[in-house]
Amino acid sequence: MKIALIGNQNCGKTTLFNLLTGSNQKVGNWPGVTIERKIGYIKDTNYELIDLPGVYSLSPYSNEEKISREQILESNIDVIINIVDVTSIERSLYLTTQLLELDTKVIVVLNMCDMLDKKRISINEKKLSSMLGCPVLKISALKRIGIEKLIKQIELNDTTKKIHIYSDFLEAKITKVSNELNINHKRFISIKLLENDFPDFNFNQLDLASDIKDIEEYYGMEVMEVIASERYDFIENVRDACFENQAFSETFTDKLDRIFLNRIFAIPIFVIIMFLVYFLSVGVVGSFTVDLVESGIESVSEFLTINLQNLGASAWSTSIVVDGILAGVGAVLSFVPQLIILFILISVLESSGYMARISFILDNLFKRLGLSGKSLIPFIIGTGCSVPGVMATRTIENESERKMTILLTPFIPCSAKLPVIALFSGFFFRNHAGIVSASLYFFSIIVIIISAIILRKFVFKGESSTYILELPEYRIPSLRYTYRDVSDRTIAFVRKAGSIILLSSIIIWFLSSFSINFKYGVDINESILSYIGRAVSWLFYPMLGELSWGASVSAIQGIIAKEQVVSSMVIISGLSDGSTNLLFNPNGIFDFFTPASAYAFMVFNLFSAPCLGTIGAMKKEYSSGKLALKAILFQTGLAWLLGVIVYWVGNLLWV
Repeated sequence: MKIALIGNQNCGKTTLFNLLTGSNQKVGNWPGVTIERKIGYIKDTNYELIDLPGVYSLSPYSNEEKISREQILESNIDVIINIVDVTSIERSLYLTTQLLELDTKVIVVLNMCDMLDKKRISINEKKLSSMLGCPVLKISALKRIGIEKLIKQIELNDTTKKIHIYSDFLEAKITKVSNELNINHKRFISIKLLENDFPDFNFNQLDLASDIKDIEEYYGMEVMEVIASERYDFIENVRDACFENQAFSETFTDKLDRIFLNRIFAIPIFVIIMFLVYFLSVGVVGSFTVDLVESGIESVSEFLTINLQNLGASAWSTSIVVDGILAGVGAVLSFVPQLIILFILISVLESSGYMARISFILDNLFKRLGLSGKSLIPFIIGTGCSVPGVMATRTIENESERKMTILLTPFIPCSAKLPVIALFSGFFFRNHAGIVSASLYFFSIIVIIISAIILRKFVFKGESSTYILELPEYRIPSLRYTYRDVSDRTIAFVRKAGSIILLSSIIIWFLSSFSINFKYGVDINESILSYIGRAVSWLFYPMLGELSWGASVSAIQGIIAKEQVVSSMVIISGLSDGSTNLLFNPNGIFDFFTPASAYAFMVFNLFSAPCLGTIGAMKKEYSSGKLALKAILFQTGLAWLLGVIVYWVGNLLWV
């Protein structure tokens, strides 16, 4: 049995999917697009469950709606589970009325039933089921209420009754068109044909023009408006008959929004919250956890060195394990505790409902820049990883706005950039590491604003789109959801360290350990890597105040993966003076760094060309390698300019 799970955004659909399938799921992309799809099997059954993108209707105005309609019409779906946010019933039932026009069994699931008492709403479940012509169940996916009843309902061999929600004249026209079709879902398709909402279907044999003209003359408006109006009339009748608001009272969400959405305090509160996120993850936790993990890695390093030598291992094989693999991968993994704290805090902000408020707060500002609140969604996702952040721009309909957001999303500090930020801020600004790391986050916002102004004026011209958002209720974050979200992000980071960073570390070790004549054990300043570094070190001189080949090649390594910047520096430092736990020790290869050059180096790595994965995502989203290359050159050129400015201004401040 094939089951589709569909509903509006923020209705609890993903929570229900995870609850029904457990860990038995696979994740991929819909054919031809980069919107994520999830397919799983309901636990202890062979029922395949497809999690469709969150949509508000089955009219293909966005990629999500197009995908959902195609899957429902073309994938032989046996059952549709329509999950409805019971706290926003009128908005949710618009999609429901469209689903009921299909030739597929529909189960309407009223989610968040635990919120009914708080919202002072009562529901006549039986009457609602009768009016919709399908089973209606109350559940709470978050609190696991009503799930067994839902599974039993799926197993019942019942069908959805056809209901007529339109006036007699319109129903007659729909029936007339429907009788001329010999396909599945003919009532749904008949309605869409009358709305001129099925451009991909060829029905030349139908004379729709006269029917459309009759409808428009009879009602005095376009067919689409007539159908939408009568849908809403039906929804209002359902609401009045089945739902009762016992009394209006100010909710907890209303009280909080008076504070968080206040005209004066909204932005300062946002600044304080994001400052605390970085202060806690990098400042408070950072100094303790990094030193702890590094001491553990140092102990493992000594243990491996002694035992490999006792086993008779050669000098080069011992070096590649200890100075290459362990030093490179360990340097990145030492920042995992900080990342976990960052992921937890971001997850809490997302699941609580506050992140939606941020996009609402910044919408007016973004409009002036040629963007909208929709652009904030990729920026938020980009705090974890820029790749899905760039992919998330698919939700932006305005083409110039979408292209600009693709370019700007990598400017947000992602998890891969955090090791660079934490390393430098923790050493050069030890007592103010949290403040410095937070300053880079707000610096990125300023750079995004300035870049957007420049790009809108000279490159991506056009009007910004309108952003309509229904704010979700504030909720206490689910520990289960937060654990799953943080675990997935952390595991992805560790896997990257065990694959890309591992391979890159071995390559860096090899280039650092061998001369151009492939002689092992030479001075690192005579290594292959040093010659490569010297060829590009002049580019970094204006922001470092030193012709450092080591820092130069490490920065370039950031194109492979931003974490590799730290990994490369640790390997180079270890091979040069054997002090991997004291990267900036006196007389070491990186002893020239000052607070000014350290901050400039962080700025360059924050805004320069992103990792290869993100570059690939940008190319795919632009559908143009040439446009992606221009974006990369803009990012890197801006990063270099900012790095130089920061260095010279910093020298004046830190004299």
